[in-house]
Amino acid sequence: MPNLGPHAIFILAAYGVTFVAVAALALAIVEDGRKQRRLLAELEARGIRRRSAAPKPAPAKQRSKRKAAT
Repeated sequence: MPNLGPHAIFILAAYGVTFVAVAALALAIVEDGRKQRRLLAELEARGIRRRSAAPKPAPAKQRSKRKAAT
């Protein structure tokens, strides 16, 4: 291990705090991603779709009414 001089405790403590903070942020991001996927699955199960999702094709009766109206 390199000689860190009289400030070795401060330097090692700073690295330790930084490691803990980065690990906590990474875990928070992973947990939030899981939560968001779970919420999205619940919404899709209830029939609520994302705006970016392709719309479902209309049933045949509605399509024929649309064609007749145009």
